[in-house]
Amino acid sequence: MNANTTALETLIDTTYDSVEGYRKAAETAKSPELKRILSEQAAKRQKTLDALNTELTRLGGKLVTKGTATGGLHRLWMDLTNLFESDDKAAVERVEEGEDYLADKFEEALKATDLDPNTRSVIQTALGEVREGERLTDRLEEQYD
Repeated sequence: MNANTTALETLIDTTYDSVEGYRKAAETAKSPELKRILSEQAAKRQKTLDALNTELTRLGGKLVTKGTATGGLHRLWMDLTNLFESDDKAAVERVEEGEDYLADKFEEALKATDLDPNTRSVIQTALGEVREGERLTDRLEEQYD
């Protein structure tokens, strides 16, 4: 395994968790408008996931179709916390936390000096999309705080 496929697999795992997090948050949200926004964001994040997987398979890697154990634990935590705070604010807080974590993962991957130029470009584009999601969730957090 090389640096490119290792970086991509890590980012794909985490991005998959992000897609699932948005879907779960959309289910948790009470406001129809917030449900719509979170569902749209899940669809956008799915496109990011697809682009990362396309690059991985271009490099000869195996398509990743599930998230991480950590992501599964985070979703379990969301399920438990939602038993006590099932509202829009809780949904927004969870996705905002996830966006910060995801952005850090992408920034860390880009520190590698041995990435293929095409792989670096795909990761940079994906980071831009993650940053858009981060700005969205920051605005939502202000709105629902």
